[in-house]
Amino acid sequence: MTDSELDAIRAKRLVELQQQQQQQQQAGSNKNIQSSPEEKQQQQEDMRNTMLSSLLTQEARARLNMIALTKPEKGRMIEDILIQNARRGAFGGRKVPEEQLIGLLEQVSKATEKKTKVNFDRRRAAVDSDSD
Repeated sequence: MTDSELDAIRAKRLVELQQQQQQQQQAGSNKNIQSSPEEKQQQQEDMRNTMLSSLLTQEARARLNMIALTKPEKGRMIEDILIQNARRGAFGGRKVPEEQLIGLLEQVSKATEKKTKVNFDRRRAAVDSDSD
């Protein structure tokens, strides 16, 4: 083999390697595009948790976590309210104690309280008792 043949083989191999690398980068960028909404959501959750940790005392954070475990939608609602109030500066840079969180929970419970009404159909009940 002459030097020119070796140079041609090396150049061909270099082009093949560059093409493979470009394909791998494109595949990697496609994965990044697909996983970016998940990553963004994870970053938002991390930021949310960091903000709540800085807003609440340990006792209040523990209580909120217990509520979020039992009633996720109510826990999320309380978290949203706390974050909105913090952004408006309602807490004045102080941490929210457990007692204040309990007051907020009571307000939310009163606002979202469901009224249940039970209706008895007495006519049908009277018909059933006659057949005995």
